[in-house]
Amino acid sequence: MTVTVRSRFRGPTTSGNGGYVAGVLAARLGGGPVTVTLRTPPPLETPLAVSSSPDDGVSLMDGDTLVAVAAPASDGDLVAVPPVPVAEVAEISARYPGFAAHPFPECFVCGPDRSPGDGLRLFPGRLGDGRTACLWSVGDDVAGAPEFVWAALDCPGGWSAPIEGRPMVLGRITASIDDVPASGESCLVMGSFVGTEGRKTWTDSTLYAADGRVLGRARSTWIAIA
Repeated sequence: MTVTVRSRFRGPTTSGNGGYVAGVLAARLGGGPVTVTLRTPPPLETPLAVSSSPDDGVSLMDGDTLVAVAAPASDGDLVAVPPVPVAEVAEISARYPGFAAHPFPECFVCGPDRSPGDGLRLFPGRLGDGRTACLWSVGDDVAGAPEFVWAALDCPGGWSAPIEGRPMVLGRITASIDDVPASGESCLVMGSFVGTEGRKTWTDSTLYAADGRVLGRARSTWIAIA
């Protein structure tokens, strides 16, 4: 079995968005919390082999190169980032640091260079207390698919750190997906800074449905590349 990460779903210009790729791989394990570790940037437009074993979970391979591995996880470390009132999000999102400086402006999730209907266009602004907030207007072609919930949980967490001045990529993400949004739904996405040590930064993120339900929670480990 193989999967191919289309160029549309890129994060950096030449590799897949980490959250999206993690979601695609996590789907092979069925439901429940999953941890996905990204070992190397996922190549685009390349058939990647998917294999599974009782001991190693599900692996994604580019020839002999291990791209990512997914395994069942506990949700004990996952928290719901407290939401902000939806009425305040437009003003918060207008302060998105990525509008002024973005290490990956073509990112499928948070890239300002992506057009509506192509990218998710999540623009997480900072609140000043370690949290970020933005809205996700769910399009027809991404509704109902858990991998796009994983994608939406990716970048809003990363932007709780100063990623514009210190580019980072997703190294590991543990997520629990409770439900998926409907087409046309406007969902609140919250991120939160947890801590940093050396090249590693940890963040939390939460996706809320329009009715306030938690659709998904994640904790991510980011690796600085510069």
